[in-house]
Amino acid sequence: MPAEQILSNAQLVTADRVFLGSVLLRDGVIVDLAKGRSQLPHAQDLGGDFLLPGLVELHTDNLEKHMTPRPGVDWPSTSAVLSHDAQIIAAGITTVFDAVSIGDVNPKGNRMQKLPAMLNAIASTQEAGLTRAEHRLHLRCELCHPDTLSVFRDLVENPLVQLVSVMDHSPGQRQFVLESKYREYYMGKYHLNDETMDAFVLLQMANSKAYSDRYRAAIVEHCLARGLSVASHDDATLAHVEESARYGMNIAEFPTTLEAARGCRQLGMKVLMGAPNVVRGGSHSGNVAAAGLAAEGLLDILSSDYYPASLLPAAFALAAQDNDCDLPQAIKMISLAPAQAAGIKDRGEIAVGLRADLVQARAQGGLPVVQQVWRQAKRVF
Repeated sequence: MPAEQILSNAQLVTADRVFLGSVLLRDGVIVDLAKGRSQLPHAQDLGGDFLLPGLVELHTDNLEKHMTPRPGVDWPSTSAVLSHDAQIIAAGITTVFDAVSIGDVNPKGNRMQKLPAMLNAIASTQEAGLTRAEHRLHLRCELCHPDTLSVFRDLVENPLVQLVSVMDHSPGQRQFVLESKYREYYMGKYHLNDETMDAFVLLQMANSKAYSDRYRAAIVEHCLARGLSVASHDDATLAHVEESARYGMNIAEFPTTLEAARGCRQLGMKVLMGAPNVVRGGSHSGNVAAAGLAAEGLLDILSSDYYPASLLPAAFALAAQDNDCDLPQAIKMISLAPAQAAGIKDRGEIAVGLRADLVQARAQGGLPVVQQVWRQAKRVF
């Protein structure tokens, strides 16, 4: 990698505008921006494509799909991490928080048993310089599982852990207000019959009552003492949001109603929604649409959730819709806003002094197609 590079003839998407210009990179950092094309012979011509900040992803469970590509099939962890990393960088994501779940509600699941191998593979591949994106950890804590708190305490001291979320997927509240929807979802997901589903419902409700409130308080207190950002999950009512804010959480993942999103805005919590929700035109589970929240000025962060390639198209789609969200604002939702919410200050926008994490994207029929990716000025895709 040369000590100095110039990327020229690109539509630079900064925090507040888009303009044709050039970027000077030195020692992994952005050191200058200029309008127009560079006349220097070593400048790289980007052909008028968009130049964006590297994307920051706070919540993706994509790695778990590579660890278990089919039900009952466990894939070697190092290979799984590298395959996942390839998808992440191809999507323009230069900083990714790999979401790993603590507390497996699946009665036949082995997610907890696979955690050590998964975490070791993330750390070892990154230390060896094999990953192209920068990987951090997001611990997703399922509160209605008896082992969640003890496993959390074992894992939270891992230096890669930079974000924690707390969730309660028991029936009758949040994402599953209607038990009928809960039964439909989990009978399909875990292939349960009526009898085993009845037992599953009773167990989850009992575990929620026994552990949820106590574990939430203990986990959030520990995180705040360590300076970690904490996210709530599936807040559905103003009361949920008020509880989350009272605990000190600063991010609300996937609020399910307009009421909850408005409460987040009033109480200073950042609203994170799924990029697939935008691309598909609505929530797959029938909850509030992310585009609707954007139209109300209530959307702060987009996450690819279960599909990494959705992140960049979702931002461009939002910018093209009839709302007050222009392209710089939409790109903030997948770069600067998530970085700030997670307490990261050295990246997230094209600005002098920040890391040269950059994405060249070409608009093809309205779809942004990633052409090149740089991480700290090193081309990685």
